[in-house]
Amino acid sequence: MDFAEVINLFLLTLLVIAGLAIAKMRALFPAAMLTGLYSLLSASLFTLFDAVDVALTEASVGAGITTMLFLGALALTKPQEKPVRKSRTRLGLAVTAVTGALLVYATLDLPYYGSPDSPVQSHPMRDQFIAGTEEEIHIPNAVTAILASYRGYDTLGEVTVIFTAGVAVVMLLGRRRTRAGES
Repeated sequence: MDFAEVINLFLLTLLVIAGLAIAKMRALFPAAMLTGLYSLLSASLFTLFDAVDVALTEASVGAGITTMLFLGALALTKPQEKPVRKSRTRLGLAVTAVTGALLVYATLDLPYYGSPDSPVQSHPMRDQFIAGTEEEIHIPNAVTAILASYRGYDTLGEVTVIFTAGVAVVMLLGRRRTRAGES
């Protein structure tokens, strides 16, 4: 096991610990903070997997915006979670276990990480995109060049969706405060 695998395993272990801690938490403020930590750990793992674009999105949306929205929502709610009936807990656990099992089953068809015969590595346009980034766009990072240029409309669409969702949440929180202040 090389050093990179040890770091990946360490981060994955921290993710599992943070996830279990979030599930056990009844106080909402520490749960919100742990969700931000979870997103930051995920962003670190994505960076190690050379998915810098996904890591930046996870860090900004997951750790940044989402944590701020959680804190804004906490200002309008009680600090503790309401007690949950045991039957609902068991049903939720069963649904989560079945969903997790289906996801694990679905990953069995995926190619191994770094496999040279994966669809990403054998796509006919792959070499043209990699060679064209330096010549056509003059950006040394191929991922940034592909996202900003070849997939520019797709990236613009994703940013528009995230921005619209953020504006909608801010409007909902603002409307709630206005009504509470009027009464």
